[in-house]
Amino acid sequence: VQLVESGGGLVQAGGSLRLSCAAPGFTFDDYDIGWFRQAPGKEREGVSCISSSGGTIYYGDSVKGRFTISSDNAKNTVYLQMNSLKPEDTAVYYCAAGVIPPHYTGSPYFQNVHVWGQGTQVTVSS
Repeated sequence: VQLVESGGGLVQAGGSLRLSCAAPGFTFDDYDIGWFRQAPGKEREGVSCISSSGGTIYYGDSVKGRFTISSDNAKNTVYLQMNSLKPEDTAVYYCAAGVIPPHYTGSPYFQNVHVWGQGTQVTVSS
């Protein structure tokens, strides 16, 4: 069981990237999927999560209005469209399959993580 991220790279401030998280070997129907990021010297931060049904979505305050998460369960792939990128978005981005707490209303968070991806580097130059 693994998650495979792709789509990272180097982009200028104001540009866009689309990250993909594919899950060969298991179905997203059983898990909520989230994107988290970690910049050098900082703690891992929740970016966005989407429930297994696709009906509930969470965004971190720093990315609201700029990032969009979506899922294609037929392809077992979750996407993170990142627009209007800023230098402070520079980090390693990880996708994860896990469980959002019931009735949760806070920032992107999993109470249990089933599996992490290997991460993909996003660098935004000023």
